Amino acid sequence: MTFNRSLKIAPSILAADFANFGAECEAIETQGADWVHIDVMDGHFVPNITFGPATCAAIRPHIKGVMDVHLMISPVDSYIEAFADSGADVITAHVEATPHIHRTMQAIRASGTKAGIALNPATPASSIEYLLDMVDLVCVMTVNPGFGGQKFIHSQVEKVRQIRSMIGDRPIHIQIDGGVDPTTAPLVANAGADVLVAGSAVFRGGSVSNPAPYGENIRNIRAAAVSIEV
Repeated sequence: MTFNRSLKIAPSILAADFANFGAECEAIETQGADWVHIDVMDGHFVPNITFGPATCAAIRPHIKGVMDVHLMISPVDSYIEAFADSGADVITAHVEATPHIHRTMQAIRASGTKAGIALNPATPASSIEYLLDMVDLVCVMTVNPGFGGQKFIHSQVEKVRQIRSMIGDRPIHIQIDGGVDPTTAPLVANAGADVLVAGSAVFRGGSVSNPAPYGENIRNIRAAAVSIEV
């Protein structure tokens, strides 16, 4: 996984057909997805339950590119090794999920994966100032985590700008998760984001047997995001 700031689209399988994950992952990659985003929810840190390490391990053989695992769970440290063993390329944990987030970032990197830190909408950019030298990705939640299909929170665009300034020349991705579509993609790309997570905006209108709409949706998001000068 080589670092670059080119725009990447990371469809969230939270919006995919749960009975057909392997084929869905193959379909979105064939249709132009750069990363595959997996939203792990525990029913405790967020009010929903989704996938565990076994699901990640099962779909890993169907993903040729980056498997991006977003842990919306608490506690988090005791599960890092299992998700690393499942084949994750990036593991992201929430700054709000533990009082010892520095230790969590150390543990993720020690597992051999890239380390991501996520911030809820009400969490300020300053909360990660002292973590930037040990993370590979910052995920800015542009909805409150827990469910797909929510409305984009526009106040987070300024947070993205702040984080981009804080990062400077460090090789750190800025990821956006929540409400990304062709309308909101250019806002966050202009502010400095380079990884856009999109669920319903990618999977809408398509299926494994008819994947062409996935490609059209991905191209529309990408075209909107790169239609402005970053």
